[in-house]
Amino acid sequence: MTVETKQQYNDEYISRFSSSRNEPEWMKELRQQALSQSESLDMPKPDKTGIKNWDFDTYVHEVEGEKISSLGSLPASVAALIDADNAPNLYIQRNNSAAYLALNEKWSEQGVIFTDIFTALQQHGDLVKRFYMKDAVSIDEDRLTALHAALMNGGVFVYVPKNIVVDEPLQTIFWQEDDKVASFNHILIVAEANSAVTYVENSISHNADQATFANVVTEVVAADNANVSYGAVDNYAAGTTVYAKRRGVAYRDARIDWAIGQMNDGNTISEHITHLIGDNSGSEAKSVVVGRGKQIQNFTTNIVHFGKNSVGSILSHGVMKDQASSVFNGIGKIEHGASKSDATQETRVLMLSQGARGDANPILLIDEDDVVAGHAASVGRVDPLQLYYLMSRGITKHEAERLIIHGFLAPVVNQLPIETVKNQLTQVIEGKVN
Repeated sequence: MTVETKQQYNDEYISRFSSSRNEPEWMKELRQQALSQSESLDMPKPDKTGIKNWDFDTYVHEVEGEKISSLGSLPASVAALIDADNAPNLYIQRNNSAAYLALNEKWSEQGVIFTDIFTALQQHGDLVKRFYMKDAVSIDEDRLTALHAALMNGGVFVYVPKNIVVDEPLQTIFWQEDDKVASFNHILIVAEANSAVTYVENSISHNADQATFANVVTEVVAADNANVSYGAVDNYAAGTTVYAKRRGVAYRDARIDWAIGQMNDGNTISEHITHLIGDNSGSEAKSVVVGRGKQIQNFTTNIVHFGKNSVGSILSHGVMKDQASSVFNGIGKIEHGASKSDATQETRVLMLSQGARGDANPILLIDEDDVVAGHAASVGRVDPLQLYYLMSRGITKHEAERLIIHGFLAPVVNQLPIETVKNQLTQVIEGKVN
């Protein structure tokens, strides 16, 4: 059965919104084209997950947010994500507004761009146009992606010039302060040849009851011999239905490594694909998920090998409790001609409640002979032998379960490069599983 979405915003609104943001003409035309195409495109069809009754229509498209004059004025939930004494590279988006931006002067002097997406469109329009929804994501992939292109209302642009190694992390916080505001954020990260950058992102909201929608697209482009390390913690509240699409494109000798904590409390579709285009390119995609209540989630992680000697590794660990249900699809695809490539994946799901459900689907699609490929998957409960071992040393059952869960999720948590973000993710996991 076809899932319909109500068209709340028309061409006139799109044109007015684009003009109000002083966007270049090509961006306005892209928005209008996407809106027109959205009417004929199908909704996404996540494997084994019915989205017929999901709410993609209840939201307010634009809500301004006040500027942040001092990091000391932030609420505790946002401040906890920041090391205020060591935050030289920080962007905070409050609702749909650029509220705070700091970039170490030594990076801006070397041509590094780290700014909100609208400033990037105004000041670096031709540069954004080269990459925006081109090689990584296309506007006509499905209806929700087209609507994202039409209604994009926030985001960030990162550009690292050739031969520049940014050895400090760049941090972005998307703060959904208003309960009704939609997040159509677009994240575009470009690392030119022989460059390197580490980017960390937090998305946070508190709308436990008020329905709204997050339709987020991330594009990461790593040119020859570039290295991009991407970390993110998604922590949208129960009222937010989430559709997240993350894509990476790695060229010759390039790497894109992902460490993602999926901590949303609402229904979620997450599609995460990396294309290893160049020879000797590589990617590690690590993710942790905690599901609770009655939420339904679908996660697809896919690394596609085009280049020779490309190496891709997927690691997904999930914890399900209450009546939460999640599908984990791990896909390693080696195209014809990608000889000597290596595709491995591991998906583990830990069940904490009788009513919880996890479905792990490892998939290998191999069109080349001279390759290495392997997968592992498991769905089960806390190992009683591990519990017995810990309890025999005087640890209570509750504390033993807590230690096992944290150890189970540690391979991804420990990858996050900012200590405050890592600690906050640990606290979020603690609150969700206890």
